[in-house]
Amino acid sequence: MTASAAEHSRAYFARVSASMQQVDMQEVATVAGVLDSARRHDSTIFFIGNGGSAATASHFATDLGVGSITVEPPFRAVSLTDNQAVITATANDHGYDQVFVRQLRLLAKPNDVVVALSASGNSANLVRAFEFAATVPIVTVALTAFDGGQLRGLADHSIHVPTDLGDYGPAEDIHLMLNHAISLHLRNAAGL
Repeated sequence: MTASAAEHSRAYFARVSASMQQVDMQEVATVAGVLDSARRHDSTIFFIGNGGSAATASHFATDLGVGSITVEPPFRAVSLTDNQAVITATANDHGYDQVFVRQLRLLAKPNDVVVALSASGNSANLVRAFEFAATVPIVTVALTAFDGGQLRGLADHSIHVPTDLGDYGPAEDIHLMLNHAISLHLRNAAGL
């Protein structure tokens, strides 16, 4: 007999809660500081990710950028996941592993920040973006799960969400909650 929806949900929320308890709050504080420093120095924060993480990248950029429009200076937050024409043209002409690198090459300048969201930490287009960022230099931040993958090792700063390999739901849920917690803190700290 299968578990009821209530039992399944209770077990799922317990998994999310257990993973949340393992997140290093010093990593969260460090990343919040990196993002606030970018705002104070008028740098742009670029968000990247694939699938559900692309949606969270877009959400994070919106929460920071639109949410701080009355602050001086505001957060200059851009999601590189949002322009489907750019993404598909780049993927078609140069390969999917280039969809973020080529946008960063056009838009980013030294001391900007790129935030990659990825449960596995191994997506080729995110890894390539971090490799490119190191040459500019652009500050890199990774929000990862599972074992952190390559991104965790490449990132200047990271927040790691320990989850079982392949357990995407809790990873993506906690990344979105980190967005909300960090964005709310930063808006409050900026006087909103």
